[in-house]
Amino acid sequence: MSESFDAGDLRAVVETFRDALVEHKAVINALNVYPVPDGDTGTNMSLTLESVVEELDGAGGTMAEVCKAISHGSLMGARGNSGVIMSQILRGLSSGLTDLESISGRAFAEAIRAAATAAYGAVGDPVEGTILTVVREGADAAMEAAEGSLIEVLLACRDGAADALARTPELLPVLAEAGVVDSGGTGLLLFFDAALHVADERPIPAPVMPDGASIPTMDERPDEHDHSSIADLRYEVMYFLDAPDETIDSFKAAWAEIGDSIVVVGGDGIWNCHVHTDDIGAAIECGIDVGRPHKIRVTDLLEEVEEQEWVRQAAASAEVAAVDPSTTAVIAVCVGDGVGDIFRSFGVQHVVQGGQTMNPSTADILAAVDALPAEGVVILPNNKNIIPVAEQVGGQTDVPVRVLPTRSIVGGMAALIAYDPEADLEANGEAMSEALAHLVQGEVTRAVRDTTAEGFEIHDGDWLGLAQGTIVAVESDSVAAAAGVVSSLATEDHEICTVVVGADASEGEASTLEAQIALSHPNLEVEIHEGGQPLYPFIIGVE
Repeated sequence: MSESFDAGDLRAVVETFRDALVEHKAVINALNVYPVPDGDTGTNMSLTLESVVEELDGAGGTMAEVCKAISHGSLMGARGNSGVIMSQILRGLSSGLTDLESISGRAFAEAIRAAATAAYGAVGDPVEGTILTVVREGADAAMEAAEGSLIEVLLACRDGAADALARTPELLPVLAEAGVVDSGGTGLLLFFDAALHVADERPIPAPVMPDGASIPTMDERPDEHDHSSIADLRYEVMYFLDAPDETIDSFKAAWAEIGDSIVVVGGDGIWNCHVHTDDIGAAIECGIDVGRPHKIRVTDLLEEVEEQEWVRQAAASAEVAAVDPSTTAVIAVCVGDGVGDIFRSFGVQHVVQGGQTMNPSTADILAAVDALPAEGVVILPNNKNIIPVAEQVGGQTDVPVRVLPTRSIVGGMAALIAYDPEADLEANGEAMSEALAHLVQGEVTRAVRDTTAEGFEIHDGDWLGLAQGTIVAVESDSVAAAAGVVSSLATEDHEICTVVVGADASEGEASTLEAQIALSHPNLEVEIHEGGQPLYPFIIGVE
């Protein structure tokens, strides 16, 4: 039983917190207010803490050195709205502890109060019923117990935070509608559990899946729906901003004109910035007005499911096909062995692993461009979230690059119909863009909880059909949902229906869908491809 924490204890708390977040990641992800398997709060928080622990690995043993590593690691490694707020909590906590040799109960209470104040100050429009409420009420309880021992203060803080978490549905209607508590607050509670574990060997609570939710088959994603509905602002934009401290107030005011969920943390000229908006370009231009935005990441909050670290490693080692230096080469971003084979059969020279459940970085795509001895390169992002990343590549290489805004696998396939490896980049760009313009597209995925969305009553396990980004079918089986998507997309003027079959669909289901489309839409020629992509048993294009 510890009466105070030293620097080693603080390091142990952070490492235990990281381990707890990893263990609870799927549960925290499941506390998502939208029913598809795209919760990402647990993933973002655990990856943020992973960066902190990596920074600690190279830090010295004094309190100041440990606090500096926590502060810098959390700033540079923060991911998503929840990760950025968590980073500010850790930075605020560290700033209150850095000059101490040991941490008493009062010192912890004052530091967590400073952390709560810093977290609220970082958010442009603080929303109650979120992680902010949980940290504030935990800090208030800690201050009330500040004259007690360290363990008494930690217990009070944890109990106050837990009470606040239980009341988050009363403060945020979208949580009450979904029947869940706040995901970010759930993750934060584990920090206090970790502190109690180090101080008093109290066990970390076991993860328990919330009622009405199931563990997604792939549970990591950089984007999240912590506090908004599907009808709200569409894109999450994050980047680091090198800018003078005195410009940040005007920067945040400019962001407030175009979005919400604004979080800006940092200082001394480097800032980690997060916003939800419908205008990606304006969000980036606001940063350019005051400084230099870099490491830009954009997530489509409707379709993007998640980003996985292993993709970056796979992209770096991806196999490059031989290409004549006099031709235009094509790079396609995709996931699924079958999808990769499809693109190679179309003549794609380089496949970068990534897509619906993972995002490669600009550096990954840039490495692929630089590896191709071609006079020009066409990039097919095949995902809305990857398009802005791919568009950063052209400014980083001397190779002429054309990014086609393909939003799905079938979009990339449609564009490749017009690809001519012997034509120059401009001719290929125009021809492939024209081919892409004739496509409409949709997909099928599975609900992970009971909820109401876009006028549909949705239950855990239902199959959701989305056409052009909108839910058009909610069915008990994936084939019926896919048939609903085709019916929403197809008109008498369309001629071809392409279906890419994912890992979660059987050969029999694909055959049944093909027969249903032929019966309902005799004007359509149906093409079935085995893609093997995760989470989406059917991705559909009609042209």
